[in-house]
Amino acid sequence: MALSSHEIDDLTQTAIQAARLGGAILQDYAQKGFTIHSKAQAINLVTEADLRSEEAIIESIRSHFPEHQILSEEQGLQDIPQHPIKWIIDPLDGTINFAHGLPLYNVSIGIEYQGTCVIGVIYDPSRDELFLGQQGRGATLNDAPIHVSATPKLAEALLVTGFAYDIHTAIDNNLKEFCAFTVRARGIRRLGAAAIDLCYIACGRLDGFWELQLNPWDTAAGKVIVEEAGGKITNYAGDHYSIYGKTTLATNTLIHSEMLEILKEVRQ
Repeated sequence: MALSSHEIDDLTQTAIQAARLGGAILQDYAQKGFTIHSKAQAINLVTEADLRSEEAIIESIRSHFPEHQILSEEQGLQDIPQHPIKWIIDPLDGTINFAHGLPLYNVSIGIEYQGTCVIGVIYDPSRDELFLGQQGRGATLNDAPIHVSATPKLAEALLVTGFAYDIHTAIDNNLKEFCAFTVRARGIRRLGAAAIDLCYIACGRLDGFWELQLNPWDTAAGKVIVEEAGGKITNYAGDHYSIYGKTTLATNTLIHSEMLEILKEVRQ
């Protein structure tokens, strides 16, 4: 059974409220200061802001939907009975940017229904930009419809990518792919926040994005926003995209085949 229009509206409004709440907390910490801790890898950071934002977001969602499942970056999957609706939360995407005072970070909230991502909300508090995607309803930026770019070929494209936290030790570290795309595209950027990367594909600021080793909370919301804006998202083989997979390719659709060919060439 599909979600009703009323249910989608309720879920969306709760997600927007929670994202804005988390964003306000991030901005408060950005102004007042915070402590930083390292996770397993020295470059993988967590701050007080991550934790406080996550707590507030989860509390806000729980107050409306106490029975729903929640998967969040810092707390993991909540230990409650299974439910067809799962919230997938990144309370601070772009933590390294945030820790250095670089205003490129966001709150990302995706909603799965029976295993399919159906709603995505990504809020960039530094720019007060709220991206929304709803399955079958399109995508918006601050309530205005958005669409992917019309860039027709890779040579004219502006791409974006990122690197996993284990880049210092991993053999499969995206450096070969980065070099290959650098000499074939018009330009490449590295923003440090995968959810913003996906939003910028959706609204046409960028044309293509690829990255390895992303987590569900990195792409659950962005997947919906990209697809609803007319974009395409797959794995590196060009197959159906799973937020639980290990490779991500998102484009304006027009350059997707070219990017797949480069990835195949470099990774064979």
